[in-house]
Formats: sequence, structure tokens, C-alpha cells
Amino acid sequence: MAIIHQASITPTKAELVAAWLPDQPWYDGPAAEPRPVGAYRFDDPAGEVGIEAHLFEVGDRQVHVPLTYRAAALEGAQDALVGTMEHSVLGTRWVYDGPADPVFRAELTRVILEAGTQVEMFVQTPDGPVRREPNMTVRGSGTAGTPDPAAGPVVVRYPGRTPDLPSRLTLTGTWEGQDEPVVLAYLPEAAG
Repeated sequence: MAIIHQASITPTKAELVAAWLPDQPWYDGPAAEPRPVGAYRFDDPAGEVGIEAHLFEVGDRQVHVPLTYRAAALEGAQDALVGTMEHSVLGTRWVYDGPADPVFRAELTRVILEAGTQVEMFVQTPDGPVRREPNMTVRGSGTAGTPDPAAGPVVVRYPGRTPDLPSRLTLTGTWEGQDEPVVLAYLPEAAG
């Protein structure tokens, strides 16, 4: 269960991603303001790291950007730092590209292998937590194959651009305007 605080965030997540995205070697789109399409969350079992993956529309494409939020810098991950933001409730947050964060990778792997889904989200209000309806739904495939123990999960940055997917171990998602599940991430399968 994810608790979302009613808070102000500076810069916004879209502003952070807008500044970071054009410098990514995998990004082939325009330098444009990302428009949020949907998002999903996973829980860190230790309760320390926020895990949220976003789908943004940037120009004529949709881009999948998993992020992690930490109360301190992640040692050895300077290259994966998207930026920092000020959260009016939680203070300074170090924001990382999810695929480089071991907590995100572990949770993504678990969700795929256990046929899991995103966590329920609740907004913290003065009257207590209120459930927030998801604007994006994800589901892991379960153990449809054997994962390669030497490889971690692979995030599909451009949903829908994976016609020859090399694995049956997937995380798929749907959102408004996308009723048919699309692959968002996968685990490479062991050769054999």
C-alpha cells in the first residue's frame, strides 16, 4: 500500500524528467514538456524507497520512466540521478532512474515472477487515508519461463515497440486509451 501525501513538490516530476530525458542515450524524441499519461507504484519491503513508474507523452511518443525517491543519495548511482526535489512533507528527495536502483529492480522482478500488480494507493487527508483509483494498471506474467539468473529486468522505454519480445516473463500495463495490455518490462529468459 502506498501512502501519498498532499504536498507540494518542487520541481515537479514532469519538470525533472523534462530536464533529464534529452541527455539519455536511449531517448530518441524531442526536447518537449512531458505530459503525464499514467503511473503505478510498487512498495519497498523496507519502507525506505518510494517506487513509482510514469508513462509520459512526449511529442508524438509515450515514454515509460520508472523513478525511485530516496531520503539520501544512493551510493555509486550518480549517473542514474534524475535530480533532487523538495517535498513539503518528506523534505529533500533524491530521484533516480528506476532501472539503476536495486530496490526497483528487485520489486519489478518479484512482481513479474509472482504475477503481481501495482500496490493500492491512498492519499493521506486530515480525515485519514482515502483510496485513490489507479490511472494505470500493471500485472506480472508469473513464471511463464525460466529467468536468466545472470540478467536483471529490462524496462521497455517505449511501450508498444517490442514486436519480437525475447521473453515470456513480462510486466504488462493498460491505461486510458490503451485497453490491450502492452509490455512495460521483462526478464530475459535462460538459454536452453
